[in-house]
Amino acid sequence: MSTAVEARPAPGTGVTTRTTETAARRGPGLFRRLGDLRRSSPGRLQLLLAALIAAGLITGLFAGITAAAANSGTTELGNRAQPLLVQAEAIYYGLADADTTAAQAFLAGGLEPAALTDRYNKDLAKATTALTEAARLAPADSEAAAAIQQISGGVARYTALVATARADNRQGLPVGASYLSAASTLNRETLLPQASSLFGIAQQEVDRGYGSAKSPGWITLLTFLILGLLVALVLAQRYLSRHTHRTFNVPLVAATILTILLGVGAATILITQHRHLADAEETGSTPIAELADARILALQERGDEALTLALHGSSDEPEQRWQKAEPELTEALKNSYLPGSVLTAHTAYADAHKEVRRLDETVGDYDGAVKLAIGTETTTSFETVTNAIGTALDERKAAFTSEIDKAGNGLTALTILGPLVALIICALAFAGIRARLEEYR
Repeated sequence: MSTAVEARPAPGTGVTTRTTETAARRGPGLFRRLGDLRRSSPGRLQLLLAALIAAGLITGLFAGITAAAANSGTTELGNRAQPLLVQAEAIYYGLADADTTAAQAFLAGGLEPAALTDRYNKDLAKATTALTEAARLAPADSEAAAAIQQISGGVARYTALVATARADNRQGLPVGASYLSAASTLNRETLLPQASSLFGIAQQEVDRGYGSAKSPGWITLLTFLILGLLVALVLAQRYLSRHTHRTFNVPLVAATILTILLGVGAATILITQHRHLADAEETGSTPIAELADARILALQERGDEALTLALHGSSDEPEQRWQKAEPELTEALKNSYLPGSVLTAHTAYADAHKEVRRLDETVGDYDGAVKLAIGTETTTSFETVTNAIGTALDERKAAFTSEIDKAGNGLTALTILGPLVALIICALAFAGIRARLEEYR
């Protein structure tokens, strides 16, 4: 019997034992354990269970995230982006109509008609209120906030110039026309372009709001996850059927049905949301922008008409702007949400404008031109156009709000129920696989 002692390698000699070599060949501990599990039926069941639970948890997580993202985008669109667009249009309308009204009041000479003075004050009040509301809706340090701040400062200068023009006009001082022209220039060349810029910024935010509300990236990912979970459950049942000789695994069948219901429910809610978003865009925000542009053009026409008369022929630029705006407005008034009578009314106003220019330029009857321009018949024709546009705008705003409210239906429920249903699917998968694992004990 040999008493020789097997020599052991000294520490640090670089000699590797057979056990260490085997472990190195088999890889890190985690991969080694996974390899060991794959070699046995219970191990393969454990791996299958882990895969199903992981797929279920991830699917539930992303179901909640997708619904939350869609809900957040829809809420942002309805509560901030679109209202900002509406307020931007209200700012433009208030400033443009105030300028038009100031010019008409100036033409009356002496003490301005009370109706025009009241309208001018109401226009400025509307613009100021809209500025305050827009400032609340615009994020701090944003382009919209900067535009709102610039407009607010310009409005104060504009009202001061108009007040001076009115005071001089009451005293019969010709310099009043210069102040009115300066006020109108400030309004047209600074305030209205800034309001138009704010309107454009708001329109861009609405467009981004639709993209955020539709959440195409999240929805695509959720679709693949639900399909992946469904395929995993079907393959798991197929594996169990082949290896356990049982046709159905009731918990896994139930999990499969729940996955299908989750997919159908999520698809129904999201498809419905997309349909209402499309309707909100088609019948709400898009015609709102078009109608706002039409009302802006109409106000520009009326303002240029009054300014041309106020300047007593010293500049033909306002009339050139009127001539440029007239065909654009005619085309804009063909909007399907406006009654056919609005085109007739605009034609009547355009005819009256031509007569105003004939009296002023050809006949030399300035007083008659002024009387016709601010008279009841011309004013009625013009206000028929702007009132019809205003009514259509209110209807489209209501349509947008209604569709956005409908688009949000079910999203909150999906945010909660999506993860909850996924947890139930995981529990059923655990119950189904565990029953098979118990057979090996």
